[in-house]
Amino acid sequence: MIGVSYPSQPMQVEASLWDGDSWATDGGQTKTNWSHAPFKAHFQGFNIDGCPYNLHSKPCDSSIFWWNKEKYWSLSSTEQRGLGSSLTDQGTFDQYYNITWGNDHVLSLDQGAKIQLSLDNSSGSGFGSKLSYGSGFFQLGIKLPGNNSAGVVTAFYLTSHTDNHDELDFEFLGNQEGKPITVQTNVFVSGQGGREERIFLWFDPTANFHTYKVLWNPYQVVFYVDEIPIRVFKNNRKIGVSYPSQPMQVVVSLWNGDSWATDGGKTKINWIQAPFKAYFQGFKIDGCPHTEPCDSSTLWWNGEEYWTLNSNEQRVYKDVISKYITYDYCADRNKYPIPPPECPK
Repeated sequence: MIGVSYPSQPMQVEASLWDGDSWATDGGQTKTNWSHAPFKAHFQGFNIDGCPYNLHSKPCDSSIFWWNKEKYWSLSSTEQRGLGSSLTDQGTFDQYYNITWGNDHVLSLDQGAKIQLSLDNSSGSGFGSKLSYGSGFFQLGIKLPGNNSAGVVTAFYLTSHTDNHDELDFEFLGNQEGKPITVQTNVFVSGQGGREERIFLWFDPTANFHTYKVLWNPYQVVFYVDEIPIRVFKNNRKIGVSYPSQPMQVVVSLWNGDSWATDGGKTKINWIQAPFKAYFQGFKIDGCPHTEPCDSSTLWWNGEEYWTLNSNEQRVYKDVISKYITYDYCADRNKYPIPPPECPK
């Protein structure tokens, strides 16, 4: 519309690993250190959602293709927020959180931009949000303990701290080196839990930071790993299913769970590997303090686009369920001979 050229030629998807030391690092001043070779990159997820270029096929600008639908004509509000975000505008630890226990096992890094929790045989550690919230989109960048972390539990959750509490859990269950770490989620409402789901991750969560998120609004609770939904708990009050409604605090901890966390408690913590260290970043909280009306449609996470998963989220969610889930309370007939009413029929 303003005379700017736009890609229009048929293109092939390619991937490669190559020597770019003439320009890639420090403008080419830092060269490849060949003593560290071979350098290896790993790839997965080879499905291509694309329109094959063929004179006899449908035009590739056709609206029959999901990626050409109107919702993909511009970034969503969430994507726009993400595009403009960086660690510098994600808040510091002291703005949103306090250390709650194990003070001598908590270390502030990068001027409060990162926090390290550690666990040894004397203590674990944890922190919690300064406020409680009535709805929101809560997220945290986490790098899990490496090495042999069997029995070690890293937790990121929301809880109401009441006798009949509401709680939304992310629990990362450590494992022996070379074995996958399990992510367990759970939903408590009015003190009733027993809604565990477990998945294996499709990457090594000890190697780098990944973002773990909980969307909680009047319509649904969604647990995300990066941008991928791994669990959905809908508001089904209309069929008699209770739904979280109590103000909740954001809580993070690193603790000894070897009575149950790995192999049902059979594999214990190897304290020779201690201290175990978990790292956290991105402390800004997008939440409604519980003193305000937290079901208001003026709060972005309560907007209509967050009432259900979008079509792309539904697609990747189904993929996660089919490939990575290892336990689903809805399928546990020993525990629930009759599935709870929220479970798929």
